[in-house]
Amino acid sequence: MPEPIESWWARRQRSRAAEVPYAPGAYRDAWARYPVLVRQYRPEHNRGLLLSQVPPAADVWLTWLCDVGHQFVATPDEQRHRPGRERRRSSWCPTCADLASPRRLPAVPMDPAPKRPRDADGSTAPAAAATDLPPGRGPGPGPVVDGRERAALLRRIGAPRPGLPSPTPRSALTPRSAPAARVPRRRDQLCDRTPDLPVGEAFSSACAPPPASAVEEQLRADLAAAITFTAGVNAVRLARPFFEHLEAWPDVLLPELRVAVEYDSTGRHGLEHVGHREEADRRKDRALRSAGWEVVRVRTGGLEALGPHDLVVSGLTRSTVPQLLDVFREVRGDLYVDAWLR
Repeated sequence: MPEPIESWWARRQRSRAAEVPYAPGAYRDAWARYPVLVRQYRPEHNRGLLLSQVPPAADVWLTWLCDVGHQFVATPDEQRHRPGRERRRSSWCPTCADLASPRRLPAVPMDPAPKRPRDADGSTAPAAAATDLPPGRGPGPGPVVDGRERAALLRRIGAPRPGLPSPTPRSALTPRSAPAARVPRRRDQLCDRTPDLPVGEAFSSACAPPPASAVEEQLRADLAAAITFTAGVNAVRLARPFFEHLEAWPDVLLPELRVAVEYDSTGRHGLEHVGHREEADRRKDRALRSAGWEVVRVRTGGLEALGPHDLVVSGLTRSTVPQLLDVFREVRGDLYVDAWLR
């Protein structure tokens, strides 16, 4: 069970027989993979302890402050394993999550119709006597009901309107053929839309998602202005499955060099390429390298390099493409890369 920060720190002092069980900076490398959490942690609300003094697997309640200004309490494990399955609508704090996906209130049941009283002999009494009805709403003297009120009354009781044919019962209509139910694909079943191509072949895939950001489009345009490569391909045929597909979809493909370029940032909410998604990036790199491709990642937003040829930059600037060309020369050689320069 998680415990408050005071009792957790006191227990660690007793178990380790030290005034400071974890020195500042002890877990800096472990928390460096989560730059958003480093920014949202508040030492003043956590007994003055730094985040680098808290083990990422500690079962303790910590106080956080999201970018919007909502203060909330969560354990390190809860923070590191967010978001959930909803990629774009997730948020680091519960209040932001509720605002992004509001909860629906349950439907309020209607009051049941009142029971009619019974007479002494057990028979049900009429709903209302003719004398109890207001003038013009029943038999007897009084104003005559106009046509609009009569039509509304007929619609409420389901009676056919005068001069119109009776509606045909639903059971008498010709039944329509029910649409074929969509059978969900099992997790161990591969997509059958990947063409049968040699491993490592670049092609245009119908399953590839559209570009996630305008920065990726700008990077592709900047590279196209500096080096010649085949346009219109967005996938690489793999030798082994990658998330139910035998293909991978890098941000930019240079088939002539067999180099894939990925642009990684933490995204709008700081949820991208961290935690479990970083493991997916590593798996994707291994699958591409086994197919004969090299991966170069441009890492921004405080993300660390994953591979030997990754670039850690502040953003897409004028020097990004020249730096990429230098990395291409390291991977494929100066003569081969310079032959494709514009």
